[in-house]
Amino acid sequence: MQVEIDKYSGFCFGVTRAIKNTENLLNNSDNFFCLGNIVHNNKEQERLKKLGLSTIDYEDIDKLLNQNLIIRAHGESPEIYNILKRNNLNIFDNTCPVVLKLQQKIRKIYLQNPKNQILIFGKKKHPEVNGLLGQTNDSAIIISSFEEAKSIKMRFPFFLFAQTTADLDEYLKIQNYLKKFLSGNDHEDFFFDTICPSVKNRIPQLREFCKNHDVIVFVSDYESSNGKMLFDTCKKNNESSYFVTDEKDLKTEWFGNFKSVGISGATSTPIWLMENIKNEIINLILNQNE
Repeated sequence: MQVEIDKYSGFCFGVTRAIKNTENLLNNSDNFFCLGNIVHNNKEQERLKKLGLSTIDYEDIDKLLNQNLIIRAHGESPEIYNILKRNNLNIFDNTCPVVLKLQQKIRKIYLQNPKNQILIFGKKKHPEVNGLLGQTNDSAIIISSFEEAKSIKMRFPFFLFAQTTADLDEYLKIQNYLKKFLSGNDHEDFFFDTICPSVKNRIPQLREFCKNHDVIVFVSDYESSNGKMLFDTCKKNNESSYFVTDEKDLKTEWFGNFKSVGISGATSTPIWLMENIKNEIINLILNQNE
């Protein structure tokens, strides 16, 4: 049986950059804190913890003084930066450049006129979305679905943005719905497709990958919002798709007499974890055939 890891899976650029920067810092000192989990994958989080990384929650920020603090790829709001500076923390900022650019776009629209209606399509309470919301002094409206968009009382001018890891199809449905409020206006001035290109490209690539294998094993963490979205793509294109967090979740009966297994994962899933999954699947198949 063929067992293949999706070549387009693994960390996105922003997460790769944050992890590498953190590893370099930990090689020189083990006295580093991260505000929230650096990546939405518990296995990777455990690995970094063994290297010396400590995690601090938002409610405990004021207890941390004169320390080294890492900002994860999701970014933070201006209010959080003010608190960190007030506490004299040495900040190592790993905000993804794509997220940072999005923050700046939203901030610019807000400062032009704080009364502008700013809409952000994304997951409520997600760290990235919290940072985006903070650019508007918490005045933006967070939309998590097309149904929510239909319930909003629209006023002009309004501007639509998207979380960088949001579902492109759902975003386009919302955009098309909102266009009817802009009769006679230039639509391009009000809609900002700010979904990260690496996330956009993953979906058509993943569709093809799923169709080329009998069984799909999707590796992610339950906290990963893009993991849920990408797994939904797997299920739509291959009914024999299974969600796992590590090797312990695998079941021998999934593989039967199939000829090929494809392994993919979220943009927050490390390659080393998918390699472990691949090795375990091979062992399960070998034991099954003995």
